[in-house]
Parts: sequence; structure tokens; C-alpha cells
Amino acid sequence: MHDSGEPQDGHNKIPKGWLLFFFGGVIFLVGYTVSYTPAISGWSFYKEYEQEMAAASKTVTTDTVKDYAGDNDAIEDGKEIFASTCAPCHNADATGGIGPNLTAAKLKYGSARTDLYETITKGRPNGMPSFLPQIGAEKISKVIAYLETLRKP
Repeated sequence: MHDSGEPQDGHNKIPKGWLLFFFGGVIFLVGYTVSYTPAISGWSFYKEYEQEMAAASKTVTTDTVKDYAGDNDAIEDGKEIFASTCAPCHNADATGGIGPNLTAAKLKYGSARTDLYETITKGRPNGMPSFLPQIGAEKISKVIAYLETLRKP
């Protein structure tokens, strides 16, 4: 009655490999959704991130700024380091360019040695990168000694 002479696909079965692939994909997606949906499993990338950061903060050692005030050799070294590292943003005379004026008596993030040390080692938002990996703690302390000679009261 339905023989039209044209080939019909109504009785063909789906290959078993395709069925396994389909059902395997469905099982994987259900498992993935259950495992990584915070409302279901409680898993959160942010929780893992906070745990990793807390573990990393325990291993970080904090250096303190060395006092090179009055040490002319250290101040000259600081001047050379400033010229090669800091002058592109703060100008050679530290009066400011892209970065702020460093000869002012009061700076935005503090003018004390420890404040300057923290600013240089950790960086600040909106442009000031961390220089601790590049020049190290001792050279940063020498730059601070040089900057202290430039301060205007």
C-alpha cells in the first residue's frame, strides 16, 4: 500500500556507536552539571581561589625597607636605578610625567619609607606595576633613599 518504489529510511536503525556516543554525552553533561553547579554541589571556583590565595600568602615573606639615609654610595646607586627604571614614568628629576610627582612632601599613598616601599614592591592600581620581581628589595631601598634626598619639605 505504501510501496512507491522509492527507497524508504523508516526501518533503518541508528548505528550502536552513535547511540553510545549520544548517551555517553548525556551522562557526562548530567554529571558535569551536578558536580559544578554551585546550587547543587556547593562547588565554587571562588572558594578554591580563596583557599589557594590563603595558602600562598602564608608562604610569602615580607621584606622590610633598609635604611640607606646618609649613605652616599647607596643614594648614587638609587639615582642610577631610578634613572633606568622609574624615570620613564616619573621623569628624570622625579617631578612627574605619566606617574605622579615624587618630590612632593605628601604623596597619595603615603610618604613614609614603608609606604614608598609598599608602593614600589606591590604596585598601585591604575598604572604603577610591582617592581619587586624586577629589581629586588635592596635596590628598592636604595631608590627610596634617593627619593628622600629629593623631597621638598
